[in-house]
Amino acid sequence: MVTTPEQLERAMSALRAGTGPVAVDAERANGFRYSQRAYLIQLRREGSGTWLIDPIPFGEPADLSPLADAISDAEWVIHAASQDLPCLNEVRMLPDRLFDTELAGRLLGYPRVALGTMLEELFSIRLLKEHSAADWSTRPLPADWITYAALDVELLIDLRDRLSAELDSAGKTEWARQEFDALIAGASVPPEVRPDPWRRTSGIHKVRNRRGLAVVRGLWLARDRIAAELDRAPGKVLTDLSIAEAGADNELTPRSIRGIPGFRRRVARQYEATWADEIVAAQALPEAALPPMHIASDGPPQARLWASRDPVAAKRLARVRERLTKRSADLELPAENLLTPEYVRRLAWRPPSEISEETVDATLAGYGARAWQRDLTVELITPLLEP
Repeated sequence: MVTTPEQLERAMSALRAGTGPVAVDAERANGFRYSQRAYLIQLRREGSGTWLIDPIPFGEPADLSPLADAISDAEWVIHAASQDLPCLNEVRMLPDRLFDTELAGRLLGYPRVALGTMLEELFSIRLLKEHSAADWSTRPLPADWITYAALDVELLIDLRDRLSAELDSAGKTEWARQEFDALIAGASVPPEVRPDPWRRTSGIHKVRNRRGLAVVRGLWLARDRIAAELDRAPGKVLTDLSIAEAGADNELTPRSIRGIPGFRRRVARQYEATWADEIVAAQALPEAALPPMHIASDGPPQARLWASRDPVAAKRLARVRERLTKRSADLELPAENLLTPEYVRRLAWRPPSEISEETVDATLAGYGARAWQRDLTVELITPLLEP
């Protein structure tokens, strides 16, 4: 365990002196904390052993860029890197080279790519995952959690070597390289802020009028502020379903929310005055200030609605999906890895005004499709985009 500057210096010296790739993992407190910060970072390298870095004593957020510099010469091996890279970036740790064992497994057509499953299938070693959903902000960390965390990087290098050889044999190494590079590039880009994030509240479909939506909006935003201040997961403050139930109640009053079970939970009760203020404010809004029932989107509608809204586009989408499904089966990889489903929907809904391989390729590149994906799909699907 590394919790002091002196221990960090020793860890950096050891890792710098090691050889080969570095296995990297991070543990967060999903479902417990508001932040997505790393509460433990595990590193293992041949010749240097395993080091478990506790970022908390090093600041909020910690600056672990010296640690990243110590292993900058190495390829970092991470399982499901899209989950860990954002919190590693927060502490200024991003790789120059990456190997994602989960993504490699997908490209190779493995039906199940969880770390424990792959280790059991390829090495006949069972990795217990009983602490995967633990509250890693807990201090001190229990001894069995520490052992669990160390074991998460114990065999990552072995897994990487096995999958790398399989990628070579399958002719998919370049595909993987482009995917890994895209993960690194994307990790340093701030996440896109969704408009009206409160509209994703679970159960909001039960709210039938704009006044109810205003209640949902007010309660959701208040809960988000409180959760951020407390650094608690929003659902630990007030559940989505409680917010939606309040919005769906046309007879709602500041006092009647006590009849909704979620508002009677201990944390929620502490902020009863806040919930009441939001309800009063929402009910006092003039009609013009109420949120619309739906917001326009520049993207395509849900695919199930295409047949009624644009039958030609619906047929186009069906043709493209069918061809891509067959192609992905031939290549032994999931269709969503051959070409991102969102890109497929956007292309089928509104193809280029002039359909050619060049315009389709440029459109997909603009969406973010990698070169290897376009090489395998553009020629295939371009004729299917014609009316």
